[in-house]
Amino acid sequence: MAAIQDHAYVKICAELASLLGISLASARRRVDQTAAKEGTRDPIRRRELAQQMLDEASRDSDTSERLDELLSSTEGDGNFLLED
Repeated sequence: MAAIQDHAYVKICAELASLLGISLASARRRVDQTAAKEGTRDPIRRRELAQQMLDEASRDSDTSERLDELLSSTEGDGNFLLED
């Protein structure tokens, strides 16, 4: 049987995933890896780490603008294929 999930933790991870444009599993994995590096297994500390990561990501909210800039083509890029 699957373990009961902390709803607050899942919600924070979902917000983080949405903000970063990644899957929920990837966001949870990032938080879990950060917690593992810190050496903590406490669910309350994991929730705090997730909230910290969410706050940092929201402060750095220009990630979508940065991605758009990276994906745009320039006039001098002759090897960039716009259509297949």
